[in-house]
Amino acid sequence: MARSSSGLVAGLAATALAVVGFLAYQASASAPAGTLGKPRSPSAAPTVPSVEQKPKDPLALPARTSTGTRVVYALGERRVWLVTGKKRVSRTFQVMPSTVHPKPGSYAVTSRSGQVSGSDGATIEHVVRFASVDKVTIGFSAAVNGSMSAPDPEKRTGGVRMLRSDGDSMWRFATIGTKVVVVP
Repeated sequence: MARSSSGLVAGLAATALAVVGFLAYQASASAPAGTLGKPRSPSAAPTVPSVEQKPKDPLALPARTSTGTRVVYALGERRVWLVTGKKRVSRTFQVMPSTVHPKPGSYAVTSRSGQVSGSDGATIEHVVRFASVDKVTIGFSAAVNGSMSAPDPEKRTGGVRMLRSDGDSMWRFATIGTKVVVVP
């Protein structure tokens, strides 16, 4: 009986070694190439958990747009912000730029019209003019029919179009002398 019990122990030991060998093989097969048997080198700098940066709010008021009550017009974003006080945005909305653009800078509302015919022939309302570029007057307006279609690229127009509801807000906000800040 001593003989069978030592045979059993030897069999269990052999099975255990086979299992350990198999597990070692699986571990080495899944390890990245060239990492086995090499000591880990310390990092040059301690690992700091990454802090996720919040994505920029696309509706946020652009930086460096002056202070006080103003209209901010971002040419590249095709967006307008109506700003009261230091940085309090009362409304922001998309616009359709004209074919002639004012240079970035600070302007003031120079004239307003309740309803006129636009340079593209459309009936427009709530016209708020603030600049002139090469004899083309630049201003915000809303088409009475509600369209915001892109202007004819062959025509020199200065109307920055917006939806009628946005035009209503612009009309109430941007009186004569109100600052208009144009950014790239």
